Amino acid sequence: MATPGELRFPSIDGLRAFDAAARLGSFERAADELSVTASAVSKRVATVEDLLGGPLFTRSAKALTLTASGREYLEQVRTALALMAAMPQHRRQAQRLQKLRVSAPPTFARQILVPELASFSAAFPDVELEVVLSVPYLDGQAGGADIEVRHGDAAALGGRVLLHDRVLPMAAPQLLSRLPPLHTPADLAHAPLLRTPIEPWSPWFRAAGLAWAEPDSGPKLVDLGLTLEAAACGLGVALARPSLARQWLGSGGLRPLFDISASPAHLYCLLPHGASGAAPRFADWLASCCERVDAESQALLLAALSGEP
Repeated sequence: MATPGELRFPSIDGLRAFDAAARLGSFERAADELSVTASAVSKRVATVEDLLGGPLFTRSAKALTLTASGREYLEQVRTALALMAAMPQHRRQAQRLQKLRVSAPPTFARQILVPELASFSAAFPDVELEVVLSVPYLDGQAGGADIEVRHGDAAALGGRVLLHDRVLPMAAPQLLSRLPPLHTPADLAHAPLLRTPIEPWSPWFRAAGLAWAEPDSGPKLVDLGLTLEAAACGLGVALARPSLARQWLGSGGLRPLFDISASPAHLYCLLPHGASGAAPRFADWLASCCERVDAESQALLLAALSGEP
């Protein structure tokens, strides 16, 4: 039992029920707004009345009417509820927001993931993404990620292949203008070949019938994106993937040299992830984006090889 002068607080549910019933004029309409039953609204209001020691409504068959003490109390209740509603921590949308941490290699993140993120945010506004970069060659994986994209052996990693890439030589027009004509793969002996340990030339040399060793001179770039940028600047011929070179293929900044391609040494794959929450939704969305990128990049490659604008 409460002692004289003891401070007593009604429940928030009781105050919300009282406010809704006062605004809408009935327990039934208040129940619809609060997604509860009319009986629950009545009981919550009764709990507040018991605490205050007097009725807040005059109940009749037609409608609810505030008592004098009810009108006075309602003004104070609405002030208190407005203060509570102004606190961002109490907003239901913020409470439902799911955080998802995605780790991906730098070039995949810049050329594939980031350009597509607007469509994910539009489709899944309840997911807050954090994108972090991993560096495969340096084995710098970002810890604690919910979704991980890796560049490696999909079978060994146990992952799902995202891009069914092919590789072939590409070069900038300004470099080609300085070189002897490149009519056959063997003519690359007269061209500077860009090197990166992430994309060895050996698979393409074999596909082209060249018994050549890996290039051993020229700058080495430990990033596929940097290699493409270097090629676009005319520094050398890059062994490139159409999926990552889409912007340069579309603009003419890079041109494919031969209609001979090879499977790359490694592929981008999605590692196993959680089966609930935002992770499977993101994984399905990303796989769909990559399927579209595969198709778009193949179309750009075919247009470039045919000389179409």
